[in-house]
Amino acid sequence: MRVRFEFQCSSAHSATRPVKVESDPLFRSDPLFLWVGALLLCVFAHAALAEPTLTVAAGGRTAIYTPTGLLAWPAATTVTIPADFAYKRSMTFRVVPMATLLAGTAADENVRIVAADGFKTTLPAAALLARGAATAYLAIEAGDAAWPALKAGEPASAGPFYLVWSRPERVALAREQWPYQIVRIETIAPPVRRFPMIAPAVSVSANHPIRAGFAIFQRHCIACHTLNGGGDSTAGPDLNIPYNPTEYLRPEALRRLIRDPQALHRWPEGKMPAFDSKTLPDRDLAELIAYLRHMADRKISPPR
Repeated sequence: MRVRFEFQCSSAHSATRPVKVESDPLFRSDPLFLWVGALLLCVFAHAALAEPTLTVAAGGRTAIYTPTGLLAWPAATTVTIPADFAYKRSMTFRVVPMATLLAGTAADENVRIVAADGFKTTLPAAALLARGAATAYLAIEAGDAAWPALKAGEPASAGPFYLVWSRPERVALAREQWPYQIVRIETIAPPVRRFPMIAPAVSVSANHPIRAGFAIFQRHCIACHTLNGGGDSTAGPDLNIPYNPTEYLRPEALRRLIRDPQALHRWPEGKMPAFDSKTLPDRDLAELIAYLRHMADRKISPPR
């Protein structure tokens, strides 16, 4: 005897429709067994179709958002980025202004953005809240309007959440300020407060090139490197312990490494990007190296 049950199962991505479960003579025809099986089928189907989520801890509250939920906001709009960082071409996105997403965040706070692969970057909240020269947006990939893959032959896109900027040419934006595949956004204390071991000596004046180099280190380097063990990411090596790069590379070799890592040593799997003179002007590069050279005399071994 074959028995058939219909169980209503729905998800956010599909209309409610019946799931048909039939008993087989070789298996149990107990109705309870069939109902449990149908319920488990719905649970697994819902999990497979569940939307990705973004956690935002800012403005004194923590919230979890889905693409559908964010795109329903009144502030949601469409922007075109003529030279998008991730795709290297013009892209049009559905977005929500970061100033809206971070409502209640103070301009003097810092915002840490975490990607699905563990990449972390910290940006000043003031830049994300500004609505002037360059405006920051959270681009949102909708399920029915998938973005292209980042690399040919691979399925992953920059979504479902990606930080983009309108008019980026008006300000000096680093590549670390275009994080994609974002899973979490949170306000945190500035790096120097969380990691005092990265700071120059207090005797270094505010307008000294070393101080400027420290700011450049925080903008370009701390997203991947620690220094004296201080920093959120270990994607790259520590830049002071056991040795500082100024201790084992000649100045010209260090400049070349920063400008084009693959020009100094060929490594197909290397992740360090090249910093051209547009991204890192010669003066900024000199100040960064001055900071690194200064920190070579300020080694602090992290606790074992």
